[in-house]
Amino acid sequence: MSGVIDVVEVGECYVAKSANREWVEKSRHGAVITSLLRYALDSKTVDVALVVEAREGYRFDSVLSIVKESSEIKEPIGAFHCATPNIAKFIKNYLDGARDLKVAVVVKPCDARAIIELAKRNQINLENVLMIGVNCTGTFSPTAFEKILREEFGVDPSSVVYEDIEGDSLIIELENGEQRELNLRELEERGLGRRENCRRCDVKIPRMADLAVGKWGVENDKASLIEVCTSKGAKLLEEAVRANAIVIEKPSEEALRIRDEKVEEAVASARYWQEKALSELSRLSPKERLAHWFRYLDKCVKCFGCRDACPICYCVECYLEPTRGLVPPGEIPPSKLFPLVRLAHVADSCVNCGQCEDVCMADIPLSKLTFILNKQLQEVFHYVPGVSVEEMPPLTVVTDEELLVDLTTALFEKR
Repeated sequence: MSGVIDVVEVGECYVAKSANREWVEKSRHGAVITSLLRYALDSKTVDVALVVEAREGYRFDSVLSIVKESSEIKEPIGAFHCATPNIAKFIKNYLDGARDLKVAVVVKPCDARAIIELAKRNQINLENVLMIGVNCTGTFSPTAFEKILREEFGVDPSSVVYEDIEGDSLIIELENGEQRELNLRELEERGLGRRENCRRCDVKIPRMADLAVGKWGVENDKASLIEVCTSKGAKLLEEAVRANAIVIEKPSEEALRIRDEKVEEAVASARYWQEKALSELSRLSPKERLAHWFRYLDKCVKCFGCRDACPICYCVECYLEPTRGLVPPGEIPPSKLFPLVRLAHVADSCVNCGQCEDVCMADIPLSKLTFILNKQLQEVFHYVPGVSVEEMPPLTVVTDEELLVDLTTALFEKR
């Protein structure tokens, strides 16, 4: 890499790699995130970092770890497509919302959006959270992915050292260096592949984080492309460069063009799955749609898993608890109020993370139901959850236009 950059600016993109040549050689994309986390810890920019690690070296069994010293990060972290930790919930519940602790965390777009939604509700202190976002084309359930490896690729999961998604291709690399590829679209049409919420997600670059890091445009350069999204992210990157932890240079126009093409391709795929989910029910009458969803909801066993997993659910006293009297205790399936109250509480702020569906023991397609409601609410309120810190959720504020409405006149005109 060549060229010296003294000032890092918000809104700019940079090609980056670790200044540690050994790590660059061991990594696939420049060990950028690993070096940023180590620098953030060494410089005392943060007190702890949250890191996803493979448990006992098996990449399809990964866990979220709290790292206090940079020396605990011994190798480039790499990408884990089967890791779906509930990061926002973890920060809120186990780090007290980062109120007195500065935290660096690597986030997918849905993780970042959930953190922002909780920050709006005063559940997380965003000032103390440094979000290093990663571009994302989706994640897999570990058990579902192992099934794909065994039955579709015909390999032992323990022999896989790397997996990637390139357009409609699912690519794996084995210990012996051999690469194999399958058509991901064909797998998913057969019910295999990524988690359903990930298929529908059209937020591929986490610009709501402080930094957005990805390989698109520089795949073959053992480097990553970093987009600087906030002043906090600019400060970290600039200081890391000055401390010789990271090396950066301006990207070529070609690199940016390729990145834009990759994003458009991924978004087009997401829109395909969105339209598929919406069109499946469009031919049904409202009464038939209600019956369709009630057939699913009748399988509910009221385990509270969806509520407990949802990063946006934070009420200290939940209306759904038997002691509140809204939903009668001891009934299976529960009253329809049980799922409907949950939907009413989170539909406007759902970030499409899929945690509710992951834990549902009755296999109810909760993320699809919430997605459909969320899309309709977006058309009404023009609010996209978790994208902007400044934009408050619907019905929590009154716009200037709404203040000017003469309700009496409006009601009579409507009649």
